[in-house]
Amino acid sequence: MKSKPENSIDYRQQICDFLSNVNTKAQAKLLTLKHLKNKLENPVQEGTDELRIAFQELQNKIAELKRAEEELKESLSLQRAALESTVDGILVVNKNRKIATYNQKFVQMWRIPADIIALKDDKEALSFVVYQLKNPESFLAKVGEMYAQPEAESCDVLEFKDGRIFERYSQPQRLGKEIVGRVWSFRDITERRMAEETIRYQALHDLLTDLPNRILFNERLSGALVNAKSNQGTIAVMFLDLDRFKTINDTLSHACGDQLLQMVAERLTSSLWQHDTVARWGGDEFTLLLPQISCAEDAARIAQVILDTLKQPFNIEGHQLHISSSIGISLYPHDGEDGETLLRNADAALHRAKEQGRNNYQFYTAAMNSHASELLMLENELHQALERGEFVVYYQPQINTNTGKIAQMEALLRWQHPEFGLVSPAKFIPLAEENGLIIPIGEWVLRTACTQIKAWQDAGLPPLCVAVNLSARQFQQPNLVEMVARALQETGLENHFLELEITESVAMQNVDFSRSILQELHNMGVSISMDDFGTGYSSLSYLKKFPLDKLKIDQSFVRELATDPNDGAIIAAIAALGKVLNLTMVAEGVETEEQRDFLRSLECEYMQGYLFSKPLSPQDATELLENYRSSPNPVITITPSSYCSLCFNKRFNKGFVQ
Repeated sequence: MKSKPENSIDYRQQICDFLSNVNTKAQAKLLTLKHLKNKLENPVQEGTDELRIAFQELQNKIAELKRAEEELKESLSLQRAALESTVDGILVVNKNRKIATYNQKFVQMWRIPADIIALKDDKEALSFVVYQLKNPESFLAKVGEMYAQPEAESCDVLEFKDGRIFERYSQPQRLGKEIVGRVWSFRDITERRMAEETIRYQALHDLLTDLPNRILFNERLSGALVNAKSNQGTIAVMFLDLDRFKTINDTLSHACGDQLLQMVAERLTSSLWQHDTVARWGGDEFTLLLPQISCAEDAARIAQVILDTLKQPFNIEGHQLHISSSIGISLYPHDGEDGETLLRNADAALHRAKEQGRNNYQFYTAAMNSHASELLMLENELHQALERGEFVVYYQPQINTNTGKIAQMEALLRWQHPEFGLVSPAKFIPLAEENGLIIPIGEWVLRTACTQIKAWQDAGLPPLCVAVNLSARQFQQPNLVEMVARALQETGLENHFLELEITESVAMQNVDFSRSILQELHNMGVSISMDDFGTGYSSLSYLKKFPLDKLKIDQSFVRELATDPNDGAIIAAIAALGKVLNLTMVAEGVETEEQRDFLRSLECEYMQGYLFSKPLSPQDATELLENYRSSPNPVITITPSSYCSLCFNKRFNKGFVQ
């Protein structure tokens, strides 16, 4: 074996070392690359996971938006259906005065052509509709006012040249808290307004003579007194009565009598100036108002003209009738400073004219009111009547004429004075109202009636409601609701067995106050009835504001139902009104079968009056209900006119229950 030279190079070793070094570097780089790969893979994986989550969230959001879109489509469809189904015409305008939406009722009501509404320009639509109105200037002014005040709301009435009447309501359209436009709604109230005007006219005018009635006369008298007080003027009030008119009615016919009244009305009207008023007070009585006289001689001169005018013969159906008249006159301010006093004194003067042989006129003098001392005595006694237990509550049944059953009782106050006997409520109620005694008396009546009804219920008698009248002064008491609630609680009578009656005139004194009080009582479960309906305002617009359950037709309309077709027309109008408002109708003062049958023909099923029963004392009413309970199938039987249909024997004043 040869030995290496001393200075020879070991290439093999070098190559091995080189390869080892390369391998080491390669492994180091490989490790570096692996580390770099791991470093890059982690963010990519994390990004991929985030993308997968984001994609899933996006898919969920898209699905949610699709659901929202479907719900929005359904909501818009419902809104459009509701918009088109309303009886009102609806117009929505955005802030740029462009029409956002409308319904077909709006187009029909305003008779807007398709090409104009298609422009969706509010100003173009306005320029078309404005010429249909009676007062276009005020219409445009209100529109401008509403757009100038985005927060404002308004409600007014529009009158058209062709007689139509719309109610217009406007309010801002809001999207969240932002106002984005304005909503206008229009309702055609032509028929309602015509019905109101008809009822109003009928309520204020006598249908036979077309003269103002006592309600309108009193309104004009009140206005004349205000003017006279401010101008220190003189007013004359006259009461006129046709002498022996009843003889004409009885001898010829009521038709002839009606024609005579119409002719008398025409002559009276022609005898007066335009600013004077003549009204039919009732029957053959007329009242006259002369608001612009300067002295008593002016009134005397006009009275004599009227007497002479009525002396001229009347030709009716081949008969030449001669009549005369009597006139009583009172003067403001000498004979009174309010309408009631002037009318009362004119009536007293009329009675003096009749005492003087009729066919003359008399001025009022203080001596004519000799009964004033009697009233003063009554008032003094009235202060002690409640303490002495002289008051008693009578009960008059109210009948459902369809079923023949007693529906409820009305509580009626009576004063049994130990010296004067039974004092008429017409005498002492006004006195109590004036001096404030009506407040404790009214509360006593309420408690007594509730106690009696509860006692009847506890005795097993038929459960009935009781109707109690609220006087004008009583209704104005701030603690009325609390007093009623306390009376019900202390007597133990359930609220729904009580009905409270107020007159139309009382309710109309302050509409907002009345609505508030009546609503509180109604919320308690107490029924509300409007008494004497038809003698006051009879306004639909006000009537619908009150939470009423019943309308009671005043007995003044029922009394002459058979002889005066005008009363029948008024009752028919009231019945139609009650039906529209879904109110129960009750007729007062029903005394004949003819009246009952006419009222039933108008679907007025609830009635009360002497045809069925007079007001009964608590003892008689108890016996009535006990007999009523003992009957196996109690119904009301209308007996001959000399009998009362509810009572059981002549001691009760006739009649029976089968």
